Amino acid sequence: MSVWKNHGEKTVYQNPWLTLNLADVELPDGRHLDHYLLRQRPVALATTVNEAGEALLLWRHRFITDSWGWELAAGVVEHGEDLETAAAREMLEETGWRPGPLQHLLTVEPSNGFTDSRHHIYWSTTAEYIGHPEDDFESERREWVPLTSVPSLIERAEIRSANAVAALLLLHHMHAATNPRA
Repeated sequence: MSVWKNHGEKTVYQNPWLTLNLADVELPDGRHLDHYLLRQRPVALATTVNEAGEALLLWRHRFITDSWGWELAAGVVEHGEDLETAAAREMLEETGWRPGPLQHLLTVEPSNGFTDSRHHIYWSTTAEYIGHPEDDFESERREWVPLTSVPSLIERAEIRSANAVAALLLLHHMHAATNPRA
């Protein structure tokens, strides 16, 4: 089995959200190279799929890529916070909806050749509207989007983030399997 070996890292930059390191990596053939990597805290995401087969999503702009798209409520897990609690907190803060009991859907590593970031995605089948979102600056609007529209939204690049694409395609598949006429 050919594996890359990390012989150590030194921090190049650090702040509360990320650490940029330079690693001394040995390739399987014995050569060494310097490899930058980004160490990040875990990210928790959540959505609810209602009885109509609609997922609660955020329509937001990402300034880095200058793009708009549908996303799930998401944020970093606070120190000492468990993943499910973080996912529920983020959904409430960003949408104004408190999810019912959450279930783990999947965990993705969006760019594992560069970062150790793991995105833990949860979902529920119920949610309670509490009020206007505390973090309303996170998105332009919050809407219930039919899971049946997910494939076409991805084709039109209206769902772009890797975590949202993976989660919504899986939820779409699960919904279609249990609701064949939907």
